[in-house]
Amino acid sequence: MNDQTGSPSKFVDAPDGRVHYQSWGEGPAMFLIHGGGPGAYGYSNYRKNIAPLSKRNRVIVLDLPGYGQSTKREQPEGLTTALANAVRDIMDQEGIEKARLVGNSLGGMTALRFALDTPDRAEKLVLMGPGGGQAMFTPMPTEGLHRMFNFYEGEGPTIEKLSAVIDLLVYDRSAITQELLEERFRICTLPETMANPPLRGLRGHPRDALWQQGVENITCPVLIIWGREDRVVPLDSGFILQKLIPNADMHVYSKCGHWAQWERADEFNALVDNFLNG
Repeated sequence: MNDQTGSPSKFVDAPDGRVHYQSWGEGPAMFLIHGGGPGAYGYSNYRKNIAPLSKRNRVIVLDLPGYGQSTKREQPEGLTTALANAVRDIMDQEGIEKARLVGNSLGGMTALRFALDTPDRAEKLVLMGPGGGQAMFTPMPTEGLHRMFNFYEGEGPTIEKLSAVIDLLVYDRSAITQELLEERFRICTLPETMANPPLRGLRGHPRDALWQQGVENITCPVLIIWGREDRVVPLDSGFILQKLIPNADMHVYSKCGHWAQWERADEFNALVDNFLNG
């Protein structure tokens, strides 16, 4: 039992890599899928959301492959395919036929890829600042993405470099404690992560340009959430997703960066719970 999270660790020992996950509550299955920044892992990214959302849902939080306690996977069919397969591995082990997927950034891309590959198993999607769209006005990659991609390069990880990444994840830095920064630094410098950083060697793959992969065929209800001041995945990259996905609504928070689930947690939890269970 993990004293910090209050939920025992579980693992799927799949052929292409081990996946760590935890669960809370009872009800319809909901996956919370974290983003790709250094030090990210399931519980840390959603610690403000798990308790409220688990009142009416069975909340499952995983560490994406290459993050936390999950091993990195090969990506012959693109990054998002490897990550979506990890979600499916958990569902198969737990006997979950259909689930709601809530994903931030890289987690949003994972949710989209899952819905494209297995539409019959995706009940509803919540996408917060997801990758996979197409920026209409903002030069790409953004400074936030540059800092993420270069985190393990050069002199390697430092807490100063991590702090610089965090600066661009949020609109208001005051809620980021030194304890959180040190926790993420400990996670991103684990020996197995240092030996094989999750985003190192990332190459553009056609399957990861999700807006070109048939998102117009996604028929389940979709809620897109964005922070207006997002400096990692800019707001204008969401417009094409909102236009193409038939049943997609979009909610934009002012004075909010890339972590809507963190910076606007109370409003986010109510909005998502109403969308999923209303």
